[in-house]
Amino acid sequence: MLYEPFYNPEISYDHNFEKGPFGAFADGEVATDEGEPQYDFFGYKVYSPFGIPAGPLINGKFVQGALDKGFDIATYKTVRSSEYPCHPHPNVLSVNVEGDLTLEIADKGLIADNNYHEPLSITNSFGVPSQAPTFWQADLKNILANVRKGQIVIGAFQGTKKEGGSVEEYINDYIICARMLKEIGVKVMEVNFSCPNEGTNNLLCFDVERSSLIAQAIKSEIGNTPLIVKVAYYKDEQMFRNFVKEVGSIVDGISTINTIAAEVRDIKGNQALPGEGRLRSGVCGHSIKWAGLEMVKRLSDLRAEFGYKFTIIGVGGVTTPSDYLEYRNIGADVVMSATGAMWNPHLAKEVKKLLKI
Repeated sequence: MLYEPFYNPEISYDHNFEKGPFGAFADGEVATDEGEPQYDFFGYKVYSPFGIPAGPLINGKFVQGALDKGFDIATYKTVRSSEYPCHPHPNVLSVNVEGDLTLEIADKGLIADNNYHEPLSITNSFGVPSQAPTFWQADLKNILANVRKGQIVIGAFQGTKKEGGSVEEYINDYIICARMLKEIGVKVMEVNFSCPNEGTNNLLCFDVERSSLIAQAIKSEIGNTPLIVKVAYYKDEQMFRNFVKEVGSIVDGISTINTIAAEVRDIKGNQALPGEGRLRSGVCGHSIKWAGLEMVKRLSDLRAEFGYKFTIIGVGGVTTPSDYLEYRNIGADVVMSATGAMWNPHLAKEVKKLLKI
């Protein structure tokens, strides 16, 4: 069943930011847990290893809504060291996919519309917008001060390429962001290596050498604060192996996946999302679960082979409690849901019922 989404795709990002969240996230009801939290998350106890990844929780009101509904690990949407605009509306559309969105199907392109239906898959195109640090530091600090027992908020961030800037300046921008998060008391951080045009090979996570340099620079800045790195789906097995070998020894957690990219058009064959560079867009939801599960399995195998201890966070296509179990059974230490949670604000409660929490 699809409920009213807490992010309304029919209105602009700015309107959502100002008026949201919507649906059950705004009803004021707070889920409660009995007893003591039992699950470990980087040394912090949470009631459930289930949450919402970077993306949907666009400000403190959305994060609070997630915490209130029992999502015990909530990720504040990716921030930057300076204000950064959002892509034009629309930013979210339903995509028509039968079964799995394999790479072969993605290469052929998809049709998008406003008919959201189960099994739910969407395309989202925001461009990783960010408010100015003066806003997000105060907003996030306020949420951190009110987190209840058994819950935690992750601060997500990424660097920004400046036109004509050097590699050193680019890496330093990550350090600046991490420093800003640490200043306000963020206990766990996630750095985004999975979005386009931030590395020499399209995605930063596909540039193993630079990913390693940036991860090392961030860890040098934040010390013992746990660092998660968010990655995309790797078609190239050797590249992924190299990434895990190099970066897995530096970071404390790896989160996978983000989306699978595809050309997205409307029923008439026109580009569905307006603006330059938006014909190709990330797809998430039910149809990419296969890829998320595959990546978690690969991560689990490589972690064991290399003798590493990083936490594995499984993301992609989690829309039901059984999806949560699939991820846990295949090797995920933590599971997160974005699209599924957006249209089902009661998903955390359903997972806890399954776990008898």
